[in-house]
Amino acid sequence: MGIECSLSFIIPCYRSENTIREVVNEIDTTMLKRKDLSYEIILVNDGSPDQVWNVIRSLTNESGYITGISLSRNFGQHCALMAGYRNAAGSIVVSLDDDGQSPVNEVFQLIEQLDDDYDVVYATYPVYRQSIFRRWGSAFANKMTHYMFDMKDDLPKQSSFFVMKHYVVEEILRYDHAFPYITGLIFRTTRKIKMIPLPHRDRIYGKSGYNLKSLVSLWLNGFTAFSVKPLEFGAYIGFLFSILGFVFALITIVRKLVDPSIQTGWSSMISAVMIIGGVIMLMLGLIGEYIGRIYLCINHSPQYVIREIIKKDID
Repeated sequence: MGIECSLSFIIPCYRSENTIREVVNEIDTTMLKRKDLSYEIILVNDGSPDQVWNVIRSLTNESGYITGISLSRNFGQHCALMAGYRNAAGSIVVSLDDDGQSPVNEVFQLIEQLDDDYDVVYATYPVYRQSIFRRWGSAFANKMTHYMFDMKDDLPKQSSFFVMKHYVVEEILRYDHAFPYITGLIFRTTRKIKMIPLPHRDRIYGKSGYNLKSLVSLWLNGFTAFSVKPLEFGAYIGFLFSILGFVFALITIVRKLVDPSIQTGWSSMISAVMIIGGVIMLMLGLIGEYIGRIYLCINHSPQYVIREIIKKDID
């Protein structure tokens, strides 16, 4: 934990050697408007394969308020955020991306909404500057979160640019298992959440580091870490198919009684078996996912491993 300050900016870095310096410069420019507030910037290298760690080293050598954290491998954005949170000293913590799409110059619009009524304030974007694949993935994650935590369906989609009070961060850090899902941890902690519409920018350089595998992994974290609703949903499906199977059996018996010449349908039988078998295998896979994650948690699989922390010495 560093020296106490007003704001802590936490930025996970992955394939951002060409963008992170510009993001840091924008934070500095924005904070010049409020010289009464002290701040720190924590840059977490999430096992990036490019030279972003060298850029972070350079930034920490130039400024005493920047801390660099290098993880031993790629643990994922949410694990990188957790590493940053554990080293944050600010009374308000700001989370944002490393690609320049977050409108950092509007951060005080979010901060000003933190009061007795709201503990967390998200930026929400009326227009997302993302690929169709990412927009679809984000929309699915948002619907999943609403379902898991019984949130209102009309709540706008949250983004990765948000601010929160330090007590929320302290509560989040009580979760020490290997599969953190920040949005779930926040919604589990407080419902005093507000959304502020802000403009979403184009990426400064490159493309998103999220692919189908990482998105599915993130969804599974959300599904399995905070709720048993997927298992309840599977029970509902099983009950539905039992009813359908009973009805189908009755129809088959009645048809055979009315017209004894009707042959037993091989195709319909195989179709029913494949559908029911598919549902069973799906639920077995989901149960296995729960059991596997429980096993890893019991064996204390690390949330992240820090290889190195660097910060400029200030005399």
